[in-house]
Amino acid sequence: MDLNLDRFLPYRLSVLADRVTRDLSKVYGPRGIGQAEWRVLAHLGGAADGLSVRDIHDRVSLEKYRVTRALQRLESAGLVRKTQSDRDRRLIAVALTEEGRALYERIVPDALAFEESLLTVLSSEDRAALDRILTRLSE
Repeated sequence: MDLNLDRFLPYRLSVLADRVTRDLSKVYGPRGIGQAEWRVLAHLGGAADGLSVRDIHDRVSLEKYRVTRALQRLESAGLVRKTQSDRDRRLIAVALTEEGRALYERIVPDALAFEESLLTVLSSEDRAALDRILTRLSE
């Protein structure tokens, strides 16, 4: 049996993800944050009340040590604050500071424009199909 990497879906997805991630880093990188910090910032930006560290670990698809380091860097930069969770005293809650929220709000329009530039090669039907396929594969 031959393995044709040009047609092998796991390889193609991995290469595409690496390329998109590298290109997207041009949006957030000049603002002084890396991939892990961006993922954490993006998840926190969508959570008005913040998230527990455990929730962040579950959502960002990165190794725990990378999330922990990203949180440390974001906290040192004054972009997030950690507090003891009101729901469970054993958990640490993380939320964006005003400065972190402002940075998030500056990056999001550019991130959305980047996404749109990726999708311009697809028709609306192809976009809907891609969304369905990615959802199904993710499940």
